[in-house]
Amino acid sequence: MNKTFHITTFGCQMNEHDSEILAGMLTNMGYEEVAERKDATVAIINTCSVRDNADKRFFGTLGQLKRRKEDQPDFIVCVCGCMMQQQPIIDTLKTKYPWVDIIFGTHNIHRFPELLNNVLQEKDKEMEIWADGGEIVEGLPAKRLFKSKALVNIMFGCNNFCTYCIVPYTRGRERSRRPEDIVREIQALAVDGVREVMLLGQNVNSYKGVNAGGDKVDFAGLVWLIAEIDGIDRIRFMTSHPKDMSDDLIDAFARCYKLCKNVHLPVQSGSSNILKRMNRHYDRDSYLLLVDKLRKAVPDITISTDIIVGFPGETEEEFQETLDLVAQVRYDSAFTFLYSVRQGTPAADYEDQIPEDVKHERFNRLVELVNSISAEKNAVYDGRIERVLVEGRSKRNSNAFSGRTDGFKLVNFKGEENMVGNFVDVEITEGKTFSLEGRIR
Repeated sequence: MNKTFHITTFGCQMNEHDSEILAGMLTNMGYEEVAERKDATVAIINTCSVRDNADKRFFGTLGQLKRRKEDQPDFIVCVCGCMMQQQPIIDTLKTKYPWVDIIFGTHNIHRFPELLNNVLQEKDKEMEIWADGGEIVEGLPAKRLFKSKALVNIMFGCNNFCTYCIVPYTRGRERSRRPEDIVREIQALAVDGVREVMLLGQNVNSYKGVNAGGDKVDFAGLVWLIAEIDGIDRIRFMTSHPKDMSDDLIDAFARCYKLCKNVHLPVQSGSSNILKRMNRHYDRDSYLLLVDKLRKAVPDITISTDIIVGFPGETEEEFQETLDLVAQVRYDSAFTFLYSVRQGTPAADYEDQIPEDVKHERFNRLVELVNSISAEKNAVYDGRIERVLVEGRSKRNSNAFSGRTDGFKLVNFKGEENMVGNFVDVEITEGKTFSLEGRIR
């Protein structure tokens, strides 16, 4: 039998890394990854439950596979990820999509090879959802997207319970990996040619590791341990929570040359009242103070954020506070979202839901402001020389290459194939809203 696979991934970097692990497992089982789902004998959809749009895209994608499953019964369809941790989703799959072969959740990804083998041998369905994560399983393979960059999970789950967010219910409580296991993984990645690591966690800077000797290691301490690894030139992390941005971590930004001068610092709203209703554990003033501390320690740090528009009860005045904060902070970029009701979260039961037309009108105003600031900030890069880690061919122009600066700016330029995976100096010739254009020096 032809052994090929295709993975469709929705959601965050944690999901992307889970898909890399699934790809690594399948590769070890003798499967070959294909670019088109139509050419695969095994198709996996890795789901996200953060927003309603991801739900709709998942069911739309799944529906496209029904005809092929009817025509080719041996075609294996697998669904996994955060949506699978929600009982209403499981009930829907059982009643409306009974032809799905394998269903598993976020806590038992390591079980996938056995689930697949069971389906292949028994010709029956497999559904295995764990309510919690149990022990962290180490040593799982991963098939990386980039040869010079790697995603590394350092912790799992979240304890914050923001009132709009489903993640604590789908990913479970916070669990941190041992620091020596993380260091060992990154050492192996460095030997394999990785130059940059992205440390991942739902709330990455709340990392609380304990080494084999019983000593506690916080996130800043972990960064310094990783900085000692030969071959690793850059350290990034995502996603951080403002309440856990410690002075020690800010000091690491200032003194650790391997820690990239870029931070994703989700604000969600500029209104202290809305932040309280969101259960974010900080207010407007403390957030602005944190930004000020970061910029005093690292004047050239780039800052991105997440913002939710139309949270229940948001008044026009409170939305204006968000616009004012964005204008004051002047983010390099921002991910902006319409509030999406997530069943099972406290905010889903709030009575003062915002009408969709009001949400969209506010969203458009916010995006216009965010994009204008991004364009202004990128324009000042004209004429600068930036050190760029080349990732590969540009997604928008196959004749060009692209990579990231230390500050996570995307740079497009003409180059050579042998530059991929290496650092090059690029003179910036034009700053655009979402990227920079340049030429090799």
